[in-house]
Amino acid sequence: QLYRDARECLTLLSQRLGAQKFFFGDSPASLDAFVFSRLAPLLKAKLPNGKLQQHLKSLKNLCNYCTSILSLYFPWDGGEMCPPPSPCADGGEAEEDPHKRRNQLLSVLVGLVAMLGYAFLSGIVSIQRGGVGPAGRQQIALEEEEEEE
Repeated sequence: QLYRDARECLTLLSQRLGAQKFFFGDSPASLDAFVFSRLAPLLKAKLPNGKLQQHLKSLKNLCNYCTSILSLYFPWDGGEMCPPPSPCADGGEAEEDPHKRRNQLLSVLVGLVAMLGYAFLSGIVSIQRGGVGPAGRQQIALEEEEEEE
């Protein structure tokens, strides 16, 4: 019942939008922001059950609506959201990001550097240089004497 209601809602939104750029003409309104905030994640997220996502992708005007808003207001992330149907019927990814492993490694390295930087700056970890010579040897000798007592 829930999926049927959601499909009906998407169909009604598609009918209301028609061929317009936004729901109330050529400029966005608060309804556009609300609708986009619900549709964009549905288009971009990988869902375990993609029935609703496939229905949304079949409504080309809603798909183009999200793509145009992404390219207008989020140009760094406005990639193609509604690719043509892939020949893969299993719903798996046809193409995998060729730089996925490199990006994962860079993410880990940046996180590690950030944590180490925080540890040094907050004083959790500090580096002390010991002198080479009699002063360094005296300190060791004093510690050994304390242990013997």
